[in-house]
Amino acid sequence: MSLDKARYSVICTSAILGAVVAGLTLFPISTVRANAAPDSAAVTATFRTKCALCHGPDGSGSEVGKSMNVPDFRTQAVQKLQDAELAQVISDGKGGMPSFKNSLSTDQIQALVTHIRTLAPKK
Repeated sequence: MSLDKARYSVICTSAILGAVVAGLTLFPISTVRANAAPDSAAVTATFRTKCALCHGPDGSGSEVGKSMNVPDFRTQAVQKLQDAELAQVISDGKGGMPSFKNSLSTDQIQALVTHIRTLAPKK
């Protein structure tokens, strides 16, 4: 009887492991990650390290940025730009702004565009 229990246990364990492997093969973690919402803490950290030196932590422009005439992200002029336009400026740079296409992923750039949208004044 204990041999039957051991055999049953091995069969059940094998079936469970097979289902887990099949599930991971058919639905990889990268698919789940690609569709996940951007982590707001990570986006805020990226904004702080890549953008805030010139654009300020609130998007209004730092002293350095104001001396270089960087746009205030909170203004209607910036907020009315298409997402693709903002993403292109972040990616390719503009005027004195450097390009970030080699240091940020497309997902990070899109997350920054979304973050910039949150800086608009509340109505």
